[in-house]
Amino acid sequence: VQLQASGGGLVQAGGSLRLSCTTSGRTFSSYASGWFRQAPGKEREFVSAIRWSDSNTNYAGSVKGRFTISRDYAKNTVYLQMNNLKPEDTAVYYCAATPKIFPNFSGRCNYGSSYDYWGQGTLVTVSR
Repeated sequence: VQLQASGGGLVQAGGSLRLSCTTSGRTFSSYASGWFRQAPGKEREFVSAIRWSDSNTNYAGSVKGRFTISRDYAKNTVYLQMNNLKPEDTAVYYCAATPKIFPNFSGRCNYGSSYDYWGQGTLVTVSR
């Protein structure tokens, strides 16, 4: 199973990008997918997650209202639409997924340990 993240790039502050994460290889029915990011010199942090069955979503406070996570069953792809980007959003963005059901989605989806598969990361750079 491989997760392929794409869509990163260089954008000016206030601009938008859409990240995609597609599963290849042995496909599976995801229970949840998430996006995490890691800025230079900082620890990885949670950005957003979605539960595939009902599109229940969760967001970090720093991106709420600006980012939107969604999924496409037919394409087995999860998206992260990022609007009104800020320089502090600059980071490598990683997608993650798991087929395993974990209880308390809202309370657990922000932990990296909840996910079994990870993508390689895509760099987002936001200039001032």
